Amino acid sequence: MQILIKGGRVIDPENNIDAIQDIWIEDGKIIKIEDPVEILGPENKAIENFTILDAGGKLVTPGLIDMHVHFREPGFEYKETIATGCKAAAHGGF
Repeated sequence: MQILIKGGRVIDPENNIDAIQDIWIEDGKIIKIEDPVEILGPENKAIENFTILDAGGKLVTPGLIDMHVHFREPGFEYKETIATGCKAAAHGGF
């Protein structure tokens, strides 16, 4: 399976990247990070075996973590549990 994450702002401090780029992924591994390109195959026909994710206006970064959280377990599960807190964090992008 091939995935193309298109047009996101790629921030990768380890590789000194902070730019609008495309990320090519094949079999779960990043193959290439490059400036945005049109996906064209032989004879300028669109390649059909890609899953394309539009990341325009979004950040694409290595894993982010929230270093300061207050889950309410144990004792205040009626406010929040570890499960509901993790779901809320995932919904917010962490």
